[in-house]
Amino acid sequence: MSIAAFFPPITKLRPRGLKGYVKLLANSLLISLASCSHSGFITPPTQPLGNVLNTRSSEQHPRFSYEGRYLVFASDRQGKRSIWLYDQINGRLLPLPGLNQLGSVQDQPDISADGRYIVYVSEQEGKQDIFVYDRQTSQAQNITKNILGEVRHPTISGNGRLVAFESNRSGQWDIIIYDRGLNAPLSLPSQLNRESEK
Repeated sequence: MSIAAFFPPITKLRPRGLKGYVKLLANSLLISLASCSHSGFITPPTQPLGNVLNTRSSEQHPRFSYEGRYLVFASDRQGKRSIWLYDQINGRLLPLPGLNQLGSVQDQPDISADGRYIVYVSEQEGKQDIFVYDRQTSQAQNITKNILGEVRHPTISGNGRLVAFESNRSGQWDIIIYDRGLNAPLSLPSQLNRESEK
């Protein structure tokens, strides 16, 4: 059964005067609200400044860690595009020392399963490259410095070993997979982390 069976088409509603339009608007709003239910949104409110998820600047490219504790994203706050990490449990931003470089743009982040590794695009070495940042050591590794052409949209495997991204080095956009190697410390959610988050 369609909604039109209960409500006449808008073209047949011809309110008279200001009161009629107000009444029509109020009824339309009431009908809209009656169809709403709890949506599940838990987004904290936008704040002008501070240690918060959303500001009045543009926030983009959100990616969750495996269990949803960490949310990495790019933001234009502080006057330039940078990478930020939000701790969902504690409701605050976490420091990323050495990741965001002055005079360059950091963008398009992704995060490993336990939040140890963040992969992102940066122009800090003169061209757009893919970097892997280790939160335990506060060090970033450029994994595409020898690739000619553009790179974009990196993603990292849950264990932090594999990185995939797009590159146009062959004249068209292709998917490239980079293996950080057997010696790369893995990023896996531990049983201890799971129990501490309950």
